[in-house]
Amino acid sequence: MTPGHYTEDTLCQQTTAEYLHEALGWESLYAYNTETFGAEGTRGRKDDREVVLTRYLYLKLMEFNPGLPDDAYQDAVRQIVETSASQTMLAANWEKFGLLRDGVKVSFRNERGELKKETLRVFNFEEPEKNHFLCVRELWVRGDLYRRQADIVGFVNGLPLLFIECKNVHKDLDVAYRQNLSDYKDTIPHLFHHNAVVVLANGIKAKIGSLSSEYGYYGEWKRLAEEEPGVVDMETLLKGVCEKRNFMDLLENFIVFDDSTGRLAKILARNHQYLGVNRAI
Repeated sequence: MTPGHYTEDTLCQQTTAEYLHEALGWESLYAYNTETFGAEGTRGRKDDREVVLTRYLYLKLMEFNPGLPDDAYQDAVRQIVETSASQTMLAANWEKFGLLRDGVKVSFRNERGELKKETLRVFNFEEPEKNHFLCVRELWVRGDLYRRQADIVGFVNGLPLLFIECKNVHKDLDVAYRQNLSDYKDTIPHLFHHNAVVVLANGIKAKIGSLSSEYGYYGEWKRLAEEEPGVVDMETLLKGVCEKRNFMDLLENFIVFDDSTGRLAKILARNHQYLGVNRAI
């Protein structure tokens, strides 16, 4: 860590990233002013506007869908990455969620010139350990007008699915929501086009929500199993949400979108063992 950059907020970042790495098996990278860009760069981003690590995405598409021509993988990457400028952040997230959970439909010609269609898997939900989990601290992301540094972004197979905003222990989590998260969503909305989970944390307390949740709907993760007594702390939430099998289960089975009222909303289970009105956020 560079001198002068060591603050109570970064203490929370460091502790969180270390827990994800040491306890839950995520690869960890500290990116503060150290990332290099280009195909051979630190993580393969061509510049700081890119939010998908296409190097990892491409490799996992090949691994989970072997034997296809390169055009099929490139088409899948394009569909996952590209968004329409006319879409809202939440509408883009809804569209991308369908591709991530259900697979990407591609067309290509085989070696005999025949037109073929396949649905490519983006994740291995049955064997979570075969996916690539990476948490990056202090990642620079550039928007149309501003450049922001995200505390922790969690990538699965190169896709930014987890966003963690860290504050020091003396700050309420609503500060992270009102000031920081709101600013990120306004200035670098494309970081949330693929997002599955948002976590607000201060080293002791933590809350989970979706990118469309109002603060009042962010909730704690009280237990790791139904028979266990409830414990409300940051470690319980991180283990409940970010343990690899739990994270993939949450992504596949416990996220829904609702537009029945005419206003699109994203809903995820507060505890992944349950999904219901009183435990949704």
